[in-house]
Amino acid sequence: MAIEMAIEYRALGKTGLRVSTLGFGGSEIGYQAVAQKAVDKILNTALDAGINVIDTAECYADGEALIGKAIARRRAEVVLMTKCGHAPLGSASERALGYAQPDWEPAMLARSIERSLKNLRTDHVEVIQFHSPPLATLRDGRAIEVIHKARERGQARFVGCSADSDEAVYAVDSGAFDTVQISVNIADQEAIELVLPRAAARGMGVIVKRPIANAAWRHGKQPPGDWYTRPYWDRLQALDYDFLRRGGVEDSVAIALRFTLGTAGVTTAIVGTTRPERIAQNIAHASAGPLPGAEYEAIRARWRLVAPRDWTGQR
Repeated sequence: MAIEMAIEYRALGKTGLRVSTLGFGGSEIGYQAVAQKAVDKILNTALDAGINVIDTAECYADGEALIGKAIARRRAEVVLMTKCGHAPLGSASERALGYAQPDWEPAMLARSIERSLKNLRTDHVEVIQFHSPPLATLRDGRAIEVIHKARERGQARFVGCSADSDEAVYAVDSGAFDTVQISVNIADQEAIELVLPRAAARGMGVIVKRPIANAAWRHGKQPPGDWYTRPYWDRLQALDYDFLRRGGVEDSVAIALRFTLGTAGVTTAIVGTTRPERIAQNIAHASAGPLPGAEYEAIRARWRLVAPRDWTGQR
């Protein structure tokens, strides 16, 4: 059954693609080894509701394969994105073919792209992205040549870079990419001034990861044990936003997502989940539109007051 809520679509930079402002991120289903049946339900629920962006990566365990099987019959409905750069462990035969070469080695990258397409059960993706490349890799140029050749061969329609801080600035200024994927949320605002204006000036599509700051506040006063969420939890203790103290977890998710989607220059925000019911909840939050101006500016003002210079974008 289709979800009766409006999905907004925006132009992904100069690509000509129109994408839903709310996308699906595939890290959780891969890292948490979600069953195929559950992934099928999650992604079909998302597609039925009008979400057309799915973002994954070759290092998200079996995430690509799970997604590939789930969307096989609906591939034409999806703006499919994946990321490369980290050598997958693979099997002995895959290692023999070169998959286990060092990260960012051109031969490994080329084989990894082929492997991703096989896992995703498609002959191309809409966007192939670098996955948090070091600055040295971006300056080297050999890796960029690999994804440009993938685009020329039709393995990807467009090329992008997932990066933050100095690496994101370099990637945008280089002119080598059609899209950039960055972190923007209530606990991670460096890119709002550092990256977004640059990307807008070049007409790049902007994909936001971590748009709800991993909902780090749900841990309350007990710090989370995982490295991925802890930095945001630490920041939020200092930021001490009023809305996190006065509202419930779901109200806070809504404000956080609306803050990100209402930030000028953002095209789409990818949110991962292992629960089908979260799709409808996230769509409802996004459908509420941007935060009122005063509420948005209060969050920005608090960040400017509290955030030290070393609160850079989180990878």
